[in-house]
Amino acid sequence: MAAALAGCSEATTPQGPGAGVPRVAASVYESAEAAAEPVGDEAGDAEAGGEAAGYTTLGPEKVRDAFAGLRATLYDTCTPGAGDCAYFLGRVNDELTGMEASMKADPQGPGHFKEPLEWTAKLRTTLAGDTSTASLEEHFEDLVGTRDRVNSWMRGHPEDYR
Repeated sequence: MAAALAGCSEATTPQGPGAGVPRVAASVYESAEAAAEPVGDEAGDAEAGGEAAGYTTLGPEKVRDAFAGLRATLYDTCTPGAGDCAYFLGRVNDELTGMEASMKADPQGPGHFKEPLEWTAKLRTTLAGDTSTASLEEHFEDLVGTRDRVNSWMRGHPEDYR
């Protein structure tokens, strides 16, 4: 590790933006790559992928984390047809999708989240898999309305997000 840190200050850029900022020597990158390569039996496991290679599969977010993302969209909006909705509506859709996945995976079971899951399922049926900006703008009221209903339901169940 000390050798790697020593390599960070081998040279500096002589002029221009960032003058005097240390350059990282190539040997530092090579050392990091070598340290990340599996050895022995781990090499076969790494090629096969999976937890034996040191990788873990991440599941859905916890409900409280998904809810925080959904709530972050509450004070944003856009005007359909004005060309400013792609990011906002895409984000609301993504947050609702994450919220739905976290509710289904929650240890309390999907039955605990019956109403919000019904609302998101209805939205999925309405969108029919088309999450293009044009489709999301067309279904603006459905999308934002579902977000608001899920938010209200969750605020009535603080034990699920605290």
